[in-house]
Amino acid sequence: MSSGEPLADGMTANRHDVAVLVPCHNEERTIAKVVADFRTTLPAAPIYVYDNNSTDHTAEAARQAGAAVRRETRQGKGYVVRRMFSDIEADIYVLVDGDATYDALSAPAMIAKLIEERLDMVVASRLDREAAAYRRGHRVGNRLLAGLVTRMFGSAFTDILSGYRVFSRRFVKSFPVLSGGFEIETELTVHALELELPVGELATPYYSRPSGSDSKLSTSHDGFRILWTILKLYRTERPLTFFGSAGLMLAVTSIVLAIPIFTTYLQEGLVPRLPTAILSTGLMLLAFLFVAVGLILDTVTRGRRETKRIAYLALRAPAEEGHPT
Repeated sequence: MSSGEPLADGMTANRHDVAVLVPCHNEERTIAKVVADFRTTLPAAPIYVYDNNSTDHTAEAARQAGAAVRRETRQGKGYVVRRMFSDIEADIYVLVDGDATYDALSAPAMIAKLIEERLDMVVASRLDREAAAYRRGHRVGNRLLAGLVTRMFGSAFTDILSGYRVFSRRFVKSFPVLSGGFEIETELTVHALELELPVGELATPYYSRPSGSDSKLSTSHDGFRILWTILKLYRTERPLTFFGSAGLMLAVTSIVLAIPIFTTYLQEGLVPRLPTAILSTGLMLLAFLFVAVGLILDTVTRGRRETKRIAYLALRAPAEEGHPT
């Protein structure tokens, strides 16, 4: 099914309880359009706008457009998503930014893909329709970060930073949101890859912000925060590889320092560089310690992963009509 194409019978989404979630901060100029577009595309779905300490009239504009408006006072998109996932009950969740850059007409196709292929997350892979839609720094950063995630956790997505996603209930209610800012998309992606959940992508149009609307994302600052989040998640989810690699580097350094000391000892029976010998011994002990820490944390991580998997399996996936869940 192509992007933006309506569902064949127009009723697939209506057979399930769908909720549209829109995190917002200072989106007065765009939020009314976002609400109106999703009200037209998914008329049976309630639209929840969570205002994150806006200093303009975002909340009033969303309320007048017909959305249910709520507040999250802790600043950061991750905190807003955490509150949304905790508060809202539905079978299927549509998460979209309030900046009017994403295509509401693609929502039915994304929902249909989730249901028909029995997936837990469908990510809107952005295809820019206007030259100004995707800033060059954002485009390059997205590709670099996507490549890094692919190397560390495996390949499943081409656009890991997309803010437009559709989830099953069992994904939302078993996902432990830990990040507080724009790193939330990275955390969602890594969670799906680590638990090997069924996921998919759908190419969707991506538009530039309307005139007078400014992006909240800083290319450098938020890019480094996302990179740091990826590294922290790698340390948490792959501790044996992370600490084992550090241990291996320490061990190699120790051996390189020790070789001339052993050579001199075998030739002359003396250890002339005692401080170097002590340093080499200390590095080797640290190497063994790093490997031991990696082994212990790997056992802990496996237990955490099993717990998250059990929580995930305790909930049902949305099913097609006529098929048991």
